[in-house]
Amino acid sequence: MIAALLAQPTPDPSPTVGADCSADALCQQVFDWTGIPWLAESSFWIFVKPLRILLIFAIALLIRWILHRTIKRLVRTSTNTSVPTILKPLRERIPSAPADPTAVVPERRRQRAEAIGSVLRSTVTAVVFAIAGLLILSELNFNLAPLIASAGIAGVALGFGAQSLVKDVLSGIFMLLEDQYGVGDTVDLGEATGVVEAVGLRITTVRDGRGVLWYIRNGEIIRVGNKSQGWAMVIIDMPIGFAGVEEATSVMRAAAASVAEDADLAANLVEPPDVLGVEQITVDGAVIRTIVKTTADGQFEVGRELRRRLTEALDEAGITARIAATRMYPRPAAPNGEGDTRGGAT
Repeated sequence: MIAALLAQPTPDPSPTVGADCSADALCQQVFDWTGIPWLAESSFWIFVKPLRILLIFAIALLIRWILHRTIKRLVRTSTNTSVPTILKPLRERIPSAPADPTAVVPERRRQRAEAIGSVLRSTVTAVVFAIAGLLILSELNFNLAPLIASAGIAGVALGFGAQSLVKDVLSGIFMLLEDQYGVGDTVDLGEATGVVEAVGLRITTVRDGRGVLWYIRNGEIIRVGNKSQGWAMVIIDMPIGFAGVEEATSVMRAAAASVAEDADLAANLVEPPDVLGVEQITVDGAVIRTIVKTTADGQFEVGRELRRRLTEALDEAGITARIAATRMYPRPAAPNGEGDTRGGAT
């Protein structure tokens, strides 16, 4: 009998799953479909986890797309009259600010808005994908507490070690928001004075009158004198010696009026030139001041032309010759003490 039982073939055990899998609807459903216990018990990691990770990534892409689209729309509306306050230059946010005859042109505002939009898009991308990365690590059962703590410590260390870099970037962002200067502006930044060739978040590039290219960190700029925004005032002080003030003033006003009537210069004039009168008295005589209010771009051309015409007018009226006649120069001492050693007129 025992031999007969041993001779019978041993039946194969039927596949089964654990109690935890039987309580899981997904695990039980996969086992019913496939009949493979290990596949059923691993169904959560094989099917659910990848789907959750893909869903997090897809939501991150969607949020990034929505925010980028909003920023691009904000940039596109920057040249319209209804510009958001954040994109308006600082002087335009003041309700009582007077109307500027040469307000910021749309092209300048568009360039500034695009620079700000580029920074915002980069920031949005970094923040959205950083959060998505943390959520994905959480789905993979990583302990995020040590990671976040380490990131905080690293951030503090980086903040102490890169204070100048953070200062430069923050200064560059506020410079763009407030429209302190832009490419093509003539600025005075203290050590460097010239035309702005490039503006970045960390570095501003300025080329001075001698052709030297200056790289200035934004965090080191404590004052900005912009000669290219709004209008400019050209001030010219002309010496007339001891000639008649009324005569010289009349001659200079006629020359200044010819500048105002010049069709080639009319577009650069905000107000016609004005001869104010005697500004100061020196040992060489009186100095008469002339001023003219011009556009920012035309101040140099108008100033040079006005100086030329004032000089020619004084020369034609004979006033320049009288200035030279009043100047005194010391004469060299005569040899052996002979002759008059006092200064004389030339």
